[in-house]
Amino acid sequence: MKEYKEYLDFEKPILKLTEKIEEAKKLGKEDKIKKLEIALLKTKKKIFEKLTPWQRVLLARHPQRPYSLDYIDRITEDFIELHGDRRYGDDPAIVAGLGKIEEINCVIIGQQKGREIKEKLKRNFGMPHPEGYRKALRVMKLAEKFNLPIISFVDTPGAFPGIGAEERGQAWAIAENIKEMSLLSVPIVVVIIGEGGSGGALAIAIGNRVLMMENAIYSVISPEGCASILWRDGSKAEKAAEMLRLTAYELLQFGIIDEIVREPLGGAHQNWEEAAKILKEAILRNLEELLKKDKETILKERIEKFRKMGTNL
Repeated sequence: MKEYKEYLDFEKPILKLTEKIEEAKKLGKEDKIKKLEIALLKTKKKIFEKLTPWQRVLLARHPQRPYSLDYIDRITEDFIELHGDRRYGDDPAIVAGLGKIEEINCVIIGQQKGREIKEKLKRNFGMPHPEGYRKALRVMKLAEKFNLPIISFVDTPGAFPGIGAEERGQAWAIAENIKEMSLLSVPIVVVIIGEGGSGGALAIAIGNRVLMMENAIYSVISPEGCASILWRDGSKAEKAAEMLRLTAYELLQFGIIDEIVREPLGGAHQNWEEAAKILKEAILRNLEELLKKDKETILKERIEKFRKMGTNL
């Protein structure tokens, strides 16, 4: 894991205690170290037990939060990435390929953000073009052909809204993915690991099981976009985040997701290895349950799942 360097404003008390612990270690003050570590644990619990929706938005976007490839590297074996949509080109904002989780062969797709400036530009900040969605669909159809389950990692602020993307059929690509994913007869496990933004997320999120990391968000629009529309003031994003009901706990109540995946204390960005371990267990458990079902049941349950959404609000 890369060294954790950035702290959000509400994490500053954690930073101060961490610095004090490092200083005490240099001086070899064992008693002081133990007291500070206890204080650090209490501080983390106090902060992360009462996070606001906006604070979870900030955590979902945290620059040190693990991305799709970070989880793929830690959860899967023998991952082979496939490229191109066979129509226009390859879109690095979406990774797709074949891999193995324990003894289960599967197809894996995910939206990938960049961490450094050069990679951010290459990955288009995790905003896919239509060729990215077509690549994902091409690989998912391979899963159908070879009877392999699908794992989908969702992490995007939304589909790219540029002129070129629109000219190449962005809306069509999203709609086609939603339709085709609905009709696949293999098990699909979706995980929202960071941002789940609008149709850009939904295009690879039609699953039998939809899991969501504890500090991820999932919404029809960003808080900034919502604030700009409702109040013509993007600075009211914090208020919009509360109204959008975009946190995992709220979405579980609404039946939009099926399970919340716990994160290490302090967030997934604090401990990539632990976050990946917890997520792997959740994916495997759901996969094993789904693989016991026949194709007709898999297809029927997925369609019924999405048809029921909104009926219990």
